[in-house]
Amino acid sequence: MTDTRVPPDPAMRQVIVCADDFAVHQSASLGMAKLARMGRISAISAMVLSPRWAQDVALLQDLRGQIDVGLHLDWTSSFARAAGHGMPLGAAMRRAVLGGFDQAQATRVIERQLDLFEAHWQAPPDYVDGHQHVQQFAGIREALVRVLSQRYARQTAKPYLRISRAPAGLRDIKSRVITWMGADAIEKIADCAGLSSVRALFGVYNFEGDSAHYATLMAHWLAHAPVAGILMCHPAQAAEPGDKIGVARAQEFAYLTSPEFVAALRQTQVQIVRGQAIVGQ
Repeated sequence: MTDTRVPPDPAMRQVIVCADDFAVHQSASLGMAKLARMGRISAISAMVLSPRWAQDVALLQDLRGQIDVGLHLDWTSSFARAAGHGMPLGAAMRRAVLGGFDQAQATRVIERQLDLFEAHWQAPPDYVDGHQHVQQFAGIREALVRVLSQRYARQTAKPYLRISRAPAGLRDIKSRVITWMGADAIEKIADCAGLSSVRALFGVYNFEGDSAHYATLMAHWLAHAPVAGILMCHPAQAAEPGDKIGVARAQEFAYLTSPEFVAALRQTQVQIVRGQAIVGQ
């Protein structure tokens, strides 16, 4: 198995490969930890409301300092609904568009998730993004930037933010809607607060198709990868019963562990790096 971790090469396009939904279930956590050890991903986003977070975090301890570990801010999963503040994605989008989330309530939810992250990781997150991109929804984005600015005011390196904006050449209807939900707004308020961000996100698709289709998508994404962007993925070792995108997760894992992925990176001159290599570009 080829390890893709090498010193940053300025001659290549440097990209963060970020695996979302750590702790959604055991198969996802195991798969992401394996990919991180292979050097196939450089960031992992944790769902800290999951009951698995407290135990699955142990899978990441020997990777400390080798990858970015971030908070996958959650308002729309079953874990968020069990916590009392969650809702389906459609309802969250409507609330964001029709006046926005209450910022005082959003602040409490964000603080709680940061508390849960730090309680088990024993350090602040390297970055914050959002499950189904809620980090840039109206009301949440303002509260998030304010919380990060105040909570980590004394830190030299504050958590960076993921801006869910598809780069030119990689925009479809789904990615355009994600961008429209607040990419420009969160970027602006983060800049005003002095928070760093990574401003291009790709890897968006509808989780349909077979393994060959995913390989074709990846070839297209890498060919059009921007400098200093984030390639999002959702891998798991196997499809879990009840997981609506379980088959897609397993297909992603199979591809990301394959020599085909390494060959595609080399062919397109894309290098996997951590956030510290590109934040601010």
